[in-house]
Amino acid sequence: MKKLRFGILGAGRIGRVHAETLAFRLPEAEVAAVTDVNRAAAQALACHCGIARVAESAEEIFADTGIDAVLICTSTDTHAALIARAAAAGKHIFCEKPVALTLDKIDGALAAVEKAGVKLQVGFNRRFDSNFARVREAVAGGEIGSPYLMHIISRDPEPPPIAYLGPSGGLFLDMMIHDFDMARFLSGDEVEEVYTAAGVLVDPAFRAANDLDTAVVVLHFRNGMIGTIDNSRKATFGYDQRVEILGSKGKIASENRYANQVVVSGVKSVYTDLPLNFFMQRYTESFAAELQAFTRAVLEDKPVPVSGADSRVPVVMALAARKSYDEHRPVRLKEICA
Repeated sequence: MKKLRFGILGAGRIGRVHAETLAFRLPEAEVAAVTDVNRAAAQALACHCGIARVAESAEEIFADTGIDAVLICTSTDTHAALIARAAAAGKHIFCEKPVALTLDKIDGALAAVEKAGVKLQVGFNRRFDSNFARVREAVAGGEIGSPYLMHIISRDPEPPPIAYLGPSGGLFLDMMIHDFDMARFLSGDEVEEVYTAAGVLVDPAFRAANDLDTAVVVLHFRNGMIGTIDNSRKATFGYDQRVEILGSKGKIASENRYANQVVVSGVKSVYTDLPLNFFMQRYTESFAAELQAFTRAVLEDKPVPVSGADSRVPVVMALAARKSYDEHRPVRLKEICA
């Protein structure tokens, strides 16, 4: 069996998630090398996952003709340049979201990919979650009729370090961007206008960083459906990931995932354990499924399921959401694209 040989750029939290998937769960793939500016982190990951080589730099991986594809797991502000360099080296590319924080940089990276004729998949892993896939199936198949209302809830158990906010893009471009992608994926439709209500309620440090930690964004879809996205940087009970869509024939809802289904009943209360605590646990299967889909797309020369064009629209939505907050008004997406 031919294997797709990967080089991994970035040995941090998400790099480790992907490296473990490739090393332990995908027999059709193997990791040939890993690199990170923190060499100790790269060496630790190589030891953990049985990766043969710790490369000195990304350029060393790009120059290796035995490597077919690269996994870009570095900070967001490096993605676009690494995509362009990987494409020029003839490597297929799986890149974590978003490609960049500005549309000009995204467009430059996508142009480099098109010119090189390589494949690019962007890591919107929630599309591969079995719960959300079932919601999409119900909408696409008319199971709940014409959709009227969509509510997406996405809340983290704890806020990230403040130093993380700048390079990541903050609430809209780093956190809610997954929900913008989910809005398009679940509905099968496009958003035309957004309106944002947001604030700093969790930690005043977010205000000092020119960011927000709590937000609700109202979405107006082309087909008339109305959606809301509800984000918070802190939910004391764990990782809160839910969706509900109401349609003319009924509704479909996706609840949180739990480590077990045990219910404890006593004299004064009936309770369960807390939901899975963060994305590494909640989305383990979807991370594996997205990499498997990318690997097969390259080996079988088929289209990737989440293209560069797919990854651009949530950034437009995120920029529109921030503009709406700053200007206290609804913003149409065409204002951002124009």
